[in-house]
Amino acid sequence: MRTQAPELRRARIADSGAFATQGFFFAVVLSHLPQQQEKFGLSDATIAVGILLASALAGAGSLAAERLALRRSSRTALRLGLLLIAVTGCAVAYAPNTPVLLVTLGCYGVALGMVDASANMQAVFIQRGYGTVVLASFYAAWSAGSIGGALYVAATESLDVALRPSLLGAVGIALVAGLALGPSLLTEDEAEGAETTADRVAEPIARRMFLALGLAIALVFAVDVAVGSWSALYLTDELRASSATAAVGLAAYQAAALLARLTGDRWVRRFGPRAVVRAVAGLGAAGMALVVVAPGPAVAVAGFLVAGLGTGVIAPLCFSEAGESASGAALDALIARLNLFNYAGTLAAGLIVGGITAALTYRIGFVVPLLCAAALILLAGAFHGGRATDSRHGSPADRAVLDP
Repeated sequence: MRTQAPELRRARIADSGAFATQGFFFAVVLSHLPQQQEKFGLSDATIAVGILLASALAGAGSLAAERLALRRSSRTALRLGLLLIAVTGCAVAYAPNTPVLLVTLGCYGVALGMVDASANMQAVFIQRGYGTVVLASFYAAWSAGSIGGALYVAATESLDVALRPSLLGAVGIALVAGLALGPSLLTEDEAEGAETTADRVAEPIARRMFLALGLAIALVFAVDVAVGSWSALYLTDELRASSATAAVGLAAYQAAALLARLTGDRWVRRFGPRAVVRAVAGLGAAGMALVVVAPGPAVAVAGFLVAGLGTGVIAPLCFSEAGESASGAALDALIARLNLFNYAGTLAAGLIVGGITAALTYRIGFVVPLLCAAALILLAGAFHGGRATDSRHGSPADRAVLDP
């Protein structure tokens, strides 16, 4: 069945909404870490354990999404993942003590992995239907949702809303969004209809390329997790900012990532993936260097903003590059397995940055994401060097090309 323009438009809006919902609730959970720390008397090491547990189980969630996508569809996997976010979010809100909190965060990690993997599966097929590079726009939706989540926490903090009602309010938003978006996602037949004959005979991705793209994803998400997990604590505990100001640090990072992702597809079409990765990785390294040397909250927030400009478009570019090398069920499996590097980066950041911050200081801990951003410059060679034109994705005669 050929996927037509109206179905692709609806699916793009729905999958963008899924990315936004994921980003919103993820930011709410992370921005509430200072309040969770105060409520349960958590040490920095305990917080690191919770992040590591959620990340490890998110990998299991990504594999579960792969299995479900192969047996049913990525739409089924994504709808179930969004529902589980709401269920596990309620469990986090009602956690009575530290052990239960850690277990509920782990369960949330499973839902997180399912949504990450299946939303990316949908995005790659939708990009194929459009016939041009649009994948960064989905990550722009994630950033917009993350900004909304961080500002939601800042607002509830300013209004003295307690931790549990604040979390439950976010759960309600996520639940309504998930129920509304699900029916418009691509079915299995519609996803296959978005492919051209050229897509279906794509060569298997080379192991070296797969590992290079995976490493790039791991490094990007190591930076993301370091900022998301420790920016608020760095600003409050070491730079003496208020809780409301601390939440703005993550919002600044995600606002910059949003700007990069809103314009990233155009950059790639004009300059090509390799040049874009090399340039933005340099920006990311510069931003994290500013965070490390920051004498106060304002400079640190500025550093987070520059870092967001630098890392925002690299992850969608990795999935876009991988999407050139498989089709159908094989593409679902490839995206799910590449998504595992997300959690490898998260686990590495949790172990290394978490260990350093627990033993030394947050400032020294942020040297790690600085090095990760610098390493991304070296991986730029794994991406295509030419301009990303419509010809890489099939001609307008072969597919329903839409104006992005």
